[in-house]
Amino acid sequence: MCGIVGIFSIEGDAVDIAAVKKSVSAVRHRGPDDEGYVFINYRDGTFRTAGGRDTPVAVQASRYPYSPVSEADSVDARSGGFNLAFGHRRLSIVDLSPAGHQPMCNADGTIWIVYNGEIYNYIELRDELKKLGYQFMTSTDTEAIISAYQEWGYDCLQRFNGMWAFAIWDGRRRELFCSRDRFGVKPFYYYWDGINFAFASEIKALLRCPFVNTGPNDEAIYQYLILGRSEDKADTFFCNIKQLEPGYNITVSEKGLQVRRYYSLNYTTELGNFDQKALLDHSSEFLELFRDAVRIRLRSDVPVGSCLSGGLDSSAIVCTVNRFLESDGYGREVIGERQKTFSACYEVGVYDERRFIDEVVRVTDVDAHYVFPSGERLWDEMNDLVWHQEEPFRSTSIYAQWNVMRLARESGVPVLLDGQGADEMLAGYHTYFNTYLAHLLYGGRFRHFLKESNSLGKIADSPIYSSFAFMLPVYNSFPARLRMLLRDNVVGRMMFGTMNTSLVNRAFVARYKEMDVARVGTNLQTVLWRSETEYGLRELLRYEDKNSMAFSVETRIPFVDYRLVEFAFSLPACYKIHDGWTKYLLRVGTEGMLPEKVRWRKDKMGFPTPETTWMRENGSRISEIFTGGDFRATDYLDRRRIVNDLGRLLGSKGVGGLSPLWKPVNLELWLRRMFP
Repeated sequence: MCGIVGIFSIEGDAVDIAAVKKSVSAVRHRGPDDEGYVFINYRDGTFRTAGGRDTPVAVQASRYPYSPVSEADSVDARSGGFNLAFGHRRLSIVDLSPAGHQPMCNADGTIWIVYNGEIYNYIELRDELKKLGYQFMTSTDTEAIISAYQEWGYDCLQRFNGMWAFAIWDGRRRELFCSRDRFGVKPFYYYWDGINFAFASEIKALLRCPFVNTGPNDEAIYQYLILGRSEDKADTFFCNIKQLEPGYNITVSEKGLQVRRYYSLNYTTELGNFDQKALLDHSSEFLELFRDAVRIRLRSDVPVGSCLSGGLDSSAIVCTVNRFLESDGYGREVIGERQKTFSACYEVGVYDERRFIDEVVRVTDVDAHYVFPSGERLWDEMNDLVWHQEEPFRSTSIYAQWNVMRLARESGVPVLLDGQGADEMLAGYHTYFNTYLAHLLYGGRFRHFLKESNSLGKIADSPIYSSFAFMLPVYNSFPARLRMLLRDNVVGRMMFGTMNTSLVNRAFVARYKEMDVARVGTNLQTVLWRSETEYGLRELLRYEDKNSMAFSVETRIPFVDYRLVEFAFSLPACYKIHDGWTKYLLRVGTEGMLPEKVRWRKDKMGFPTPETTWMRENGSRISEIFTGGDFRATDYLDRRRIVNDLGRLLGSKGVGGLSPLWKPVNLELWLRRMFP
């Protein structure tokens, strides 16, 4: 896991060495173990490798084709005609030797790579490539990518199982080839002005480039404040800075820039007809794929632990790892005799999940570690949290994850398995109940609708779902202007998570008033597909990447293994929600593996925090934000209204128990931190 940076001038201008170094320094937290550079003249193929202050002595003394031969400060880009630069920060996970140094090249220096991620099936890839005549200098997955690219070109991506963001310079084709993994586990941001192309693992690195022209993206801010979105295709909260979307490539050459999709997730839209035997077959196959996804993610040369929230997903990972240890000892060299788990807990019972966590700890005898986030410490660390996240986030829930990542690093565990991704493909959130009922109703399955509605009411102790199911198809038939009116009332905020516009600058709202709330889907499969590929999962993966890398921790997500995802999306909806239970396929498949208390857990929390309590506890600090002289969000927020109504707002709860003040507070702090 690493931080990557690159600058490419297609007109052949010399790169700014100082800007490259500043950009690499901005992502040092992503890779404190090593620092490397290569400067290339793309027209004649000459290059110069270099190190920096954090380049280990052993790396400087190594004799690989890509070993640093000088210090970056001593490189004269102009005299060397260097118009392409790669920079790298390394977090050593696989092959801890100097052989893992980056940027890395092939034997003759015609292909260079700078790479962030893990290709989990690199051992199998290397074996296949060896049979084709390739020889390897290292035991890294990085070299496997280079050889795979040499052999299969762009099609090499179809053979990778993992998470990645990389850039390959192909000197033979005089082309820069950039790629991001299928579902966007690893980030890739870029800037392009027609002459200069710059990319990096984080936006803050691009802000160090003098030619990058940016500012707040007002359209993204509107979607965040009013529509509750923080992901919108390739756009970011920074003007002119884009993200390479999951499943896409970029090629850059003297001909310009092209963005192409290389992966699309196929899915069935069918409700299906539930069959018990088919269920058992499907759950068995799903679990077998899941076990292998966990197995290959234990490949590491450093300690590996697990996040444990007490939910179905993280518990399934922990119990699967434990079975490996008990059956044949697989993974013991990186896990240890007892698996280490890391959990966020609270003394307030409604937010505390220890009763479920402790059930898993009891049956697995793991070495459990706990952290107790607090509102006081949140505020003390807010500046750092905003800085590392880089873009506004919708609630304080990610602060719980932030604490878990820090706890793992302090405990000497730099790699964690985590349970993101299961909810989006198996309908884990309770909001999917509404869509499923609408799917049944809209599909003419009236008997099935009544049966599921009754079951859901019993499990959730509420009949509310059936009423929303009736509303969804009706809402979709409304004209856009009426849907926009609905989004501002209580029903709209309950259904879509939209914000009351009274706290937002009226002139700002008027500029984007035609931007509609997305239509609510009536096909569960389509809604899940969008959650997996367009917004929900992408947002969660972004939070996780930024939180984990802030503490130099690599997280691995078994539920985002593409084999598992593709299988789940090939199954009809009836195997995902059944008899009022979400994630039915996983619940059935984990019989005998998970504690029953966890396997049939009714509630769904997902890293909750006592947000409204924390906001009240920090009332004086929040008041200073809106009453102080250095207020930046005037164009976006109605400061006077917020100040006048601050007492009530501090004590009120919005959708899902969230504070209506959080997004205004986060926006203001983000503007101060990112645009000083």
